[in-house]
Amino acid sequence: MALVRFKQVRLELQQQAVLHSVSFELQERQFVGLIGPNGAGKTSLLRLLQAEYQPTSGQIELDQQPLQQYSRPELARQVAVVSQLPGHLFDLTVQDVVLMGLIPHKKLWQSTSAADYQLLQQQLDRVGLLHKQQQPFARLSGGEQQRALLARALLQQPRLLLLDEPTNHLDPYYQHQMMQLCKALGIAVIASIHDLNLASCYCDRLLLLHQGQLVADGPVEQVLTTEVLQPVFRSYCLVDQNPFLAKPRVNFGHPEWL
Repeated sequence: MALVRFKQVRLELQQQAVLHSVSFELQERQFVGLIGPNGAGKTSLLRLLQAEYQPTSGQIELDQQPLQQYSRPELARQVAVVSQLPGHLFDLTVQDVVLMGLIPHKKLWQSTSAADYQLLQQQLDRVGLLHKQQQPFARLSGGEQQRALLARALLQQPRLLLLDEPTNHLDPYYQHQMMQLCKALGIAVIASIHDLNLASCYCDRLLLLHQGQLVADGPVEQVLTTEVLQPVFRSYCLVDQNPFLAKPRVNFGHPEWL
């Protein structure tokens, strides 16, 4: 049974078409990479899943129910987001940032319980930050901050995790660490990723967007080919095999190099 369904979804913003008749399904526990050039519509698609945008036409379903039928708290209990680092968190401790993941599960008058703190400890331990829970969020490294935001998302206990460029501004070690953590969660993940080789290593499936259209959808071996990528990214493209994994490795080059 599909967890998410996009049915001929079209999105217009300021009278400009951003997505054109996009259709796909996402199964439970799938790790899907959302790839494409800048302006292809990746972030807009993620915002549709967060109900920040409403489709101009078509329908989005979550667990066989139209997305617009979910209240904000209901949706937050199903879908969690890790995006670019938000500035308003820098005055908080790591513990305070992660505890924000409980908001969808709490009434205004409810305080944080002992069971909540136990869940907090579990998620901090899961991302390797248990020893830093009392530190200011601002003092963490970039990789640690992303892991703290991941712990906050996991405290929401979602069925679907959305990642908007989760490895931006991270060095290679933290890029792989972040992707390994997300891969091991055992829940459905949609991640917008610029680095095609990182996507190749960790994703079960790729959705390639180009000018708002879904131009390829399939396993990494089917999507990461010269024939598919070269016209979309407008660069010479050579695909060979990653020397560490039996996965495609993408190399782009300038025409003058040939």
